[in-house]
Parts: sequence; C-alpha cells; structure tokens
Amino acid sequence: MNAIRRSPEGQAAPVWVPPSGMLGELTAAARIRSHSDTASLATLRRNALARVAAHPPASLATVLRRTDVAVIAEAARRSPFGGAIDDAADAGGLATAAATGGATAMSIVTEPSVFGGALADLEMASRRIRIPLLRKDFIVSTSQVFEAAAAGASAVFLSVRAVGPEALHSLADAAHAVGLEALVEVRSEAELGWAIGAEADVIGVSARDLETLETVPGPALRLLARIPADVPVVYDGVVESRADVELVAAAGADAVLVGFGPAAVGRWAEAVRSLVGVPRRPRSM
Repeated sequence: MNAIRRSPEGQAAPVWVPPSGMLGELTAAARIRSHSDTASLATLRRNALARVAAHPPASLATVLRRTDVAVIAEAARRSPFGGAIDDAADAGGLATAAATGGATAMSIVTEPSVFGGALADLEMASRRIRIPLLRKDFIVSTSQVFEAAAAGASAVFLSVRAVGPEALHSLADAAHAVGLEALVEVRSEAELGWAIGAEADVIGVSARDLETLETVPGPALRLLARIPADVPVVYDGVVESRADVELVAAAGADAVLVGFGPAAVGRWAEAVRSLVGVPRRPRSM
C-alpha cells in the first residue's frame, strides 16, 4: 500500500513503501535473478541495441489506439490466482494461435518460480509473430530491460507498487534508451501520478493485488476514467467473456490483458476471437 505523510503545507503526500506478501517475495527473487556486474550490463545493452536496430519492434502504444478494444493475450503456465494452467505450454504456438484469433499484442510472462515462464518463451514468440510483445515479469533492474530488448520485446511491464517511483523513472528511461516502450501498472491515483511522471507509454490498471491475492474490480474500473485520454490504458483483471470486455470498455479501457485458464488449452484462437471487436469509448480526461 502507499503510506501517507503530511507535507509542511499540510497537504497529504503519498510515500512508497516496499511491497509485502507474494509481491514482495517475487520482487526480492527478481533482484537476485537479475544481478549483473558492470561488464555484463554493458554487453546486455549492446545486444539490446543490436537487436532493436536489426529488427525494430512494433509499437504497443500505437496498436492500442485502434477503433476496437484491443485484446492482449497473456501466455503463462501457472498463476497464483488460478493455479496450474498448462505446464507443457509452447509459447511460440500460443503466440501464433493468439495472433490468428485477432490478438493485438501478446504478453509473455517470463517469471519462472510462480508463473513457470522463461526468457526463452519471449525469444520463441518473437520468431513466430510480428504483433507487439510485452515482457511481463517483476522487472527491477536495467539488465532485465536490456534482456527484453535483445529477446524481441516491444515493451516491458513495470509495476509502480513493486519498485516505487524513483526506480520506476530509471527503468522507464532504460527502456526508452534501447527503443522499448514502458507499460506501467498502477492501482491508485498516487501511482497513476508517478506513472505519468515517468512518461509511461501505456498505463495498465490492475484489479489484482499480489500482496493479498485478491481481485477487486470496482476501484480499478473507477480509476480507468482518470487516465489522460492521450495515454493508452489496459485493464488487467478477470476478463472471461465479451460482456466483460464491454464492461471495461464502458469504463474507458483501450485494451484488456487476458490470461486464459485451463479451459482454453488447445483453443486459444477461438478464445481470443470471442473477445475481439468491442468498440472503444473515448475518455474525457
């Protein structure tokens, strides 16, 4: 949660405190996984710039401004909210099926311990499809940003709650420096302010709380209307039907991030196709 302190003028100002619960554990584990020295970081940066120069990534922000609500299909083998999905899932095959069904972009979860992902999944998907790819992980270091670029990502997922406003700026700057975009996830108006300050290319509004493992859509739906109209916004919550997409479209979402459960194994194209084609509704902010 965001702590609150009082400024000398008496106005409340949000203060970031490190995350707790599973989010805190996953963020700490990511810091261990992402450790690199100066020499290896320089190599990662060179690899990232070389990949982007050779294969310029498609812009996630641009494709989310289409007429209809965009569907970003998420590939993960497991979820802390729903358990096992498909431990044998092939990221390349899922990406191909999602694109065939009309997905505007793909989110590839690379976190290994809880979600069962790997950086190789991103590399595999990048060889199979040309729609924008989002690296979704607990990104806490510039080395992870450079890895994403070298593996074919168009954008990286950054959580304000996980890293705080200061690190958020540094990570977004690192993404922009190697030609990637930053999708910044927020859960409150304070975090939204920090995301805008960090020049987020896309803002994600999450109804899921990895600290409590609860999903509460009401506050997220209300927050959608607060996003500036010139910044694409993605809703990340429970989206299981076309009616769910219509609900978040009415609240102001430009896109939905959809993780399909075990029932969709083997029918990804069909599952995505059932959600596409819902018209966007402009936000007034």
